[in-house]
Amino acid sequence: MSRIPRLLWLALPAAYLLYFFRLGAIGLIGPDEPRYAAIGRAMAASGDWITPRLWGQPWFEKPALLYWMSGAAFRFGLGPDIAPRLPVALLSAAFLAFFYWRVRREFGCFAAGAASVILGTTAAWIGFSQVGVTDLPLTAAFSAAMLLALPWIAKRETRALPAAAAAMGAAVLAKGLLPLVLAAPLVLRMRWFRDLLRPVVILPFLVVALPWYALCYARNGAVFLHDFILVHHFERFTSGALQHVQPWWFYLPRLPLLLLPWTPLLVTLRPRAMWAEPKTRFLLAWTGFGLAFFSASTNKLPGYVLPLVPPLAILMALGLERTRRAGLLLGCCGVLLAAYAIGAPLAPAALANQWAGAPRLTFGWTWLLALIPAAGAWALGRRGRALAGAGLIAASAAVAVAAVKITTGPAIARIATARSLSLEVAAHPGQVCLGEIRRDWQYGLDYYAGTSLPACSVASKPFQVTEKPGQPPELTPAPAETGTAPVAGAVDRR
Repeated sequence: MSRIPRLLWLALPAAYLLYFFRLGAIGLIGPDEPRYAAIGRAMAASGDWITPRLWGQPWFEKPALLYWMSGAAFRFGLGPDIAPRLPVALLSAAFLAFFYWRVRREFGCFAAGAASVILGTTAAWIGFSQVGVTDLPLTAAFSAAMLLALPWIAKRETRALPAAAAAMGAAVLAKGLLPLVLAAPLVLRMRWFRDLLRPVVILPFLVVALPWYALCYARNGAVFLHDFILVHHFERFTSGALQHVQPWWFYLPRLPLLLLPWTPLLVTLRPRAMWAEPKTRFLLAWTGFGLAFFSASTNKLPGYVLPLVPPLAILMALGLERTRRAGLLLGCCGVLLAAYAIGAPLAPAALANQWAGAPRLTFGWTWLLALIPAAGAWALGRRGRALAGAGLIAASAAVAVAAVKITTGPAIARIATARSLSLEVAAHPGQVCLGEIRRDWQYGLDYYAGTSLPACSVASKPFQVTEKPGQPPELTPAPAETGTAPVAGAVDRR
């Protein structure tokens, strides 16, 4: 059996466990996933694929690519939990295949295999491959564009630039103007920059990106430019009005966590030596500029730095190939698989953002299971089989992810998603209002109800959803007199 078919036979079951196993077992999480899913469902129902609408009102927070993906899934008859997520999971798997192909072409077989294994099993990639938000579609399209530009960066080979431009157009459809800013490292070849302005390069970008922007502006006018460009681009970068304000160093401790279990491989990076070679210099600039840009932004969320993970995966794979300490480093990566056993009990409270209700962390025997792949990866690395050692860690990560889904999924569904509560709400149609609850539960309940539920301060109902500190919201009979004073957080759902 040739190397590539053998790799595929190993990769397919791992990809299933990592990205598709129990994909819809947990309801939609957070404020963004149900909101984006509601917009995609509305597009599929109305046939209006141009103007994003949330409960009938135009909503210009993000471009249309994710909405088209979930809308198409709804048109195919997929359910409310699978339709928003399956297209993202499929895109994740497809991009990893593309990633392997491009890295193999530019850096060789070892780097391609190791980088694909590393990228596909980082905590960041696993997590964002299973939620219907814009971070992974942006990362896949933007990273495809940057990887296709590598031959131009290395030796001014322009053949792939039209395809790179088309991929960049898809990235602009995924998350607006951000990918154009993140593409700044392309100016490393400033003296060749005119190559990027040739019609054969500009035209594919415009064909992919421009039609939706032009049509959306034609239908909605200046309000589209104000909300989409001013509010969700410039104000998101400079203002604290969007509720995600964090200090400049926010990503410094979090990026290593997003790279788990491969974080120890960061020590193999040799920026001075790597800067001497054009392709690795480009990868370093891609990572460094992106980290600086996101750190300078006022609003920060962990998923924003997902576009930095693919170049880091390549750099770590190259470092693993060259290091003499492959066994030791892979053994450390294997030990960090214990993070799944350690973090599983904490995951429901973390996803619900209710740390006060998190269980006390105590040692469990399952932590020691990580020593098995750690020992195997250490031994393989010492024998010069670092790629096999990395594959062992990846396979163990896939099993660990599946185990976490089985053991922790019910608790996450109970306290971090609105799906179960929505069944109680559905038993009282037209009789439920929302009290003072968090916006992630507001959006979730609206999504599963199929309509925007009223705030109790605006329209009192026989039943109301209320929330006590440290506990998930619950449905209770309304008190005899609900009063008319506004309830904080019940109206502004931005």
